[in-house]
Amino acid sequence: MEVIDAILLGIIQGLTEFLPVSSSGHLELGKAILGDNSIPKESLLFTVVLHFATALSTIVVFRKDILSLLKGIFKFRWNEDLQFVSKIAVSMIPAVIVGLFFEEQLEAFFGGNILFVGCMLIVTAILLFLADKAKDTQKKVSFSNAFIIGISQAIAMLPGISRSGATISTSVLLGNDKTKAARFSFLMVVPLIFGKIAKDVLGGKLTYDASNFTSLSIGFIAAFIAGLFACTWMIALVKKSKLSYFAFYCVIVGAIAIGFSLFNN
Repeated sequence: MEVIDAILLGIIQGLTEFLPVSSSGHLELGKAILGDNSIPKESLLFTVVLHFATALSTIVVFRKDILSLLKGIFKFRWNEDLQFVSKIAVSMIPAVIVGLFFEEQLEAFFGGNILFVGCMLIVTAILLFLADKAKDTQKKVSFSNAFIIGISQAIAMLPGISRSGATISTSVLLGNDKTKAARFSFLMVVPLIFGKIAKDVLGGKLTYDASNFTSLSIGFIAAFIAGLFACTWMIALVKKSKLSYFAFYCVIVGAIAIGFSLFNN
């Protein structure tokens, strides 16, 4: 992979990880446009590296929240911080099940199936349209809500379904406050990404070639910097309840992807 390609894909990942437009879907579209012919395992390694970069950017942006949660946990009381962390653990259950038992089937969707990505972007748009109509409240995410949001996160492992879009939309449609929904959405993915990386490394799933070090490093840095910007920006946008703008974007990109796939077959 060329350095310029790694930079572009890193920026795409960093921006779209937090914006509700599907980072995985955009990565697949980007690789298709740039002519990435990597075998699935190599392509998956690059995707994992970029997700790791955006997970780190999440930690930086929410460093105060995370530090507060850690302090609350070590008080060894059933306080609000420990409850929040427990809800994140509950939300991880569906994705962990999918990752353990359906990993091979899931990886098959990351082979440049542009038609599928386009259709899933349309689904994301519908979710965003529905969420934008929901009334804003002060309600916090409950344990039952956390599990349902976790199901949305598991489904969003498919390229084209926005993880942040699906989880925030689900949370808002359940009647939760939009700002609290965004905070929960961004924090719930961090342990999942680190867990996924640990599993792949220990299980020998990731194939590394020293010749790819430069592109992986450049992509990582680009995704991290773009992620810092996008995460901060997205928090402000969610407060203003402008999810419909992203819905229109997903419809346009999804339609282009579907048209591109149909006319190139």
